[in-house]
Amino acid sequence: MNDEIIKQDRLWADNGWTARVIKNEDDDGWAVAMTRDGEAEPALVGPWTMGRDKKNPKPLDTSAFNTLVKTAAEVVRRHEQQAYAQLNKNVAITVAGDKWTVALEIVPDEFEPYALLKAIDALGSEAARVKVRADFKLTIASATAWAEGGWHKPG
Repeated sequence: MNDEIIKQDRLWADNGWTARVIKNEDDDGWAVAMTRDGEAEPALVGPWTMGRDKKNPKPLDTSAFNTLVKTAAEVVRRHEQQAYAQLNKNVAITVAGDKWTVALEIVPDEFEPYALLKAIDALGSEAARVKVRADFKLTIASATAWAEGGWHKPG
C-alpha cells in the first residue's frame, strides 16, 4: 500500500488511490485515470476538463479528487458484485415442510473448475455440502431433487 500523499496539478495520491491527468490519445483533450493502490490497471478513465487557457488541463484539487475516488470506488464495487453474481447462485426450497436455501458457489480454477453445492437450513446452518461440476445447473427442481435424494451428490 502506498502511504505517500501527493498533491500535484496532474498527479494526486491519497486514501489508496492515485489520480493521474493524461493526454487523451483520441483528441486534443485530457483524461484522468484513477488507479487503486496495488493495481496495475486503472479502475476508471474519463475525460478531464481543460484549463482556462484551453490548452492545458485544469489542475486537480481536493474536491475533484474526492469525487473521482468515490466514482472509481463505485465502479470497482459494481464490478465485484457482478463477478460475485456470476459465480454464486442460490434458490429457496421447501421439502417436507422444512425451508432450505440451496447455494451453488463456482470455483473458477484455471485447470479444473468446480462448484460447491450447499444446503443451508432455516437457522443458517450448513446441513450438506458436495462438490459438483462447474456447469451444474441450479434450479428449484434440481435443488429439490438433491434434498429429496438425501443430500447425496447429484447425478
